[in-house]
Amino acid sequence: MSDHEEQTYGEERRRELERMLRELGDLIRQLDARGPGQLLAGAGELMRLIGDVRSELFHYEVRITYDTPEVAESRRIVREATASADDALEQKWEKTEWDPTRDSDPEW
Repeated sequence: MSDHEEQTYGEERRRELERMLRELGDLIRQLDARGPGQLLAGAGELMRLIGDVRSELFHYEVRITYDTPEVAESRRIVREATASADDALEQKWEKTEWDPTRDSDPEW
């Protein structure tokens, strides 16, 4: 797997995570259907599967928010354009200090 593929979360990997979650749910239902105490009797298998799912969920959560190089470049362009527009506005409008006594009505 290339570095880029490791940092992003593709459709195939997302489907695999969904399969793992369903497998965990199915195992819980099967053990529970076997009767009292069977759910806890399968604790070792549940712990292994829960660990695998937990690890993959962590990767999903972290990598789904990762910017691909294309998205990062787009964000940079927008950020620079916004900064340029802000700079242009600041240069257009001269900043002045307001002096309340300068234009005040002496009657006040």
